[in-house]
Amino acid sequence: MLEDHGVNKVIDESRQGEAIILEGGTGSKKLYVESYGCQMNFSDSEVVASIMTKEGYTTTRNIDEADVVLINTCSIRENAETRVRNRLTEFKKRKADQPNLVVGILGCMAERLKQSLLEEEQLVDLVAGPDAYRDLPNLIDEVGTGQRAVNVLLSREETYADISPVRMDQGGVSAFVTITRGCDNMCSFCVVPFTRGRERSRDPLTIVQECKDLFANGYREVTLLGQNVDSYRWNMSSKGVIKDESIPTTNFAQLMELVALIHPDLRIRFSTSHPKDMTDDVLEMMAKYENICPYIHLPVQSGNSNVLERMNRGYSREWYLDRIAAIKRIIPDCAISTDIITGFCGETEEEHQETVSLMKEVGYDFAYMFKYSERPKTLAERKFADDIPEEVKGRRLEEIIALQLENSAASHKNQIGKIAKVLVEGPSKRSAEHFCGRDARNSKVVFPKGNAKKGEYVLVKITDSTSATLMGELVNHVN
Repeated sequence: MLEDHGVNKVIDESRQGEAIILEGGTGSKKLYVESYGCQMNFSDSEVVASIMTKEGYTTTRNIDEADVVLINTCSIRENAETRVRNRLTEFKKRKADQPNLVVGILGCMAERLKQSLLEEEQLVDLVAGPDAYRDLPNLIDEVGTGQRAVNVLLSREETYADISPVRMDQGGVSAFVTITRGCDNMCSFCVVPFTRGRERSRDPLTIVQECKDLFANGYREVTLLGQNVDSYRWNMSSKGVIKDESIPTTNFAQLMELVALIHPDLRIRFSTSHPKDMTDDVLEMMAKYENICPYIHLPVQSGNSNVLERMNRGYSREWYLDRIAAIKRIIPDCAISTDIITGFCGETEEEHQETVSLMKEVGYDFAYMFKYSERPKTLAERKFADDIPEEVKGRRLEEIIALQLENSAASHKNQIGKIAKVLVEGPSKRSAEHFCGRDARNSKVVFPKGNAKKGEYVLVKITDSTSATLMGELVNHVN
């Protein structure tokens, strides 16, 4: 289960199965792309759409007219895989009436399940891993010759830095910009290093140019994305050795400054940070620039040092709390969210209670909470028994969800009476007479429309709150 009271979700349930549509395509061939999983997957789908439109495809949300169907997948949680399998089974039935339809699977499930999906169950015609998207036109051509096509090779270099993603939300306000791909952290519960490969960083000049283009096209917020943004490095090895003395080096703090300097009206967010790599220079850079939002997603996973060691997280409870103290010292009004897993292998009741006590001590503004679900090929599957009964996992999850609801409600209540600078995202889902947007701390704010417009900043006086939302009144526009 994913906690539903935060924002900037690791996995946004409302977007699961969303199909991409791009304006202005002129090709005769129709492409249907459906996405599941995290922000990174949706960002990747934009890259895929960009590659395919250059090959003469036009995107469609009408699956009945599609020539090629691509499903971008996630291996993080079991229920995501189940949903994808069900969709693939539907498409297989469709192929009986439309034999020339090409069905492909992309992303994290592709590498792990290529044999069963392609050969044994014959649910797909092609399989492309996260580093093989440039090869999609060739793979589709192979299928056209009667072959099944597969490319799941992981690369140490591939970043798609030279591909300008065609945004899914044309005329949008907020965009994701990928700055790293892959992950070098071998957390024992996580399958990402095996599905997305080793960590590599994009050239900072291409990141800055992409953000400049987005701002010029009306976007007013970018989220810098990576499995671990804090370990972003350009022209440096992981040990700090400079690769080319003639080229400047860039770390994550410096990259944020480069993006912040594009324009004061371009907000910068980032996700996700790793506690073992978050340094004070990042926090000091956030404090230096008003347009770097005071919001940090810092996954703790567990409040107990022994569990953290079994998870191979690379830090202790004490280290994590030191980072929290640094955040609160350097950025006093910073909102903090986290990820928590209950019922990890061998977790005792005492260890669980340490997570509860840490949540109380930190007072998170938001949290994304899960029951542990063993994933194939992870270190935990090989090393530990998944020995916590489901009912115990469920009870512990309910306990931390109830606590987080209290924390979120208290956090929002503290904002009542304050003036928030809100970036207007569009109409509220519940009322056409209201707009919604987010403040710098990443809280959702709903307010009567007045004369506000989508994509501009407004000042809103907060008058009421729930655990999920702030409500307020329009004060004026920000010049």
